[in-house]
Amino acid sequence: MLTITQALYDQIVAHAREDHPDEACGVVAGPEGSGRPERFIPMLNAARSPTFYEFDSGDLLKLYRELDDRDEEPVIIYHSHTATEAYPSRTDISYANEPGAHYVLVSTADTDSAGPFQFRSFRIVEGEVTEEEVTVVESH
Repeated sequence: MLTITQALYDQIVAHAREDHPDEACGVVAGPEGSGRPERFIPMLNAARSPTFYEFDSGDLLKLYRELDDRDEEPVIIYHSHTATEAYPSRTDISYANEPGAHYVLVSTADTDSAGPFQFRSFRIVEGEVTEEEVTVVESH
């Protein structure tokens, strides 16, 4: 289960809407080993695409150095889907290389019966996708 604060939830959704029609992407870091998402880190979609996201390799290297320096780890890796439901694509699954992370997808598509957007979380380990419950709290 993913427990996330309302403030972080709102920041992720706002980033997804702001970058629409391109996919938004980013990370929420937390203290190493805590599993607690705390620090919102929006990233640039280097692909600038409505159907694909890619972290800039330089930005990603900088991020991981910063996480190491701060004794943090990526607790959430998020991105948006702009025209489809919030479910990992084959490409998303192939790029999922943080087995301890929650993979959050936000759909900014208005075309399904689920409403204007969906906010869903998944664990992706060795190609296997498992959806998990999301609980939004005021604070940790």
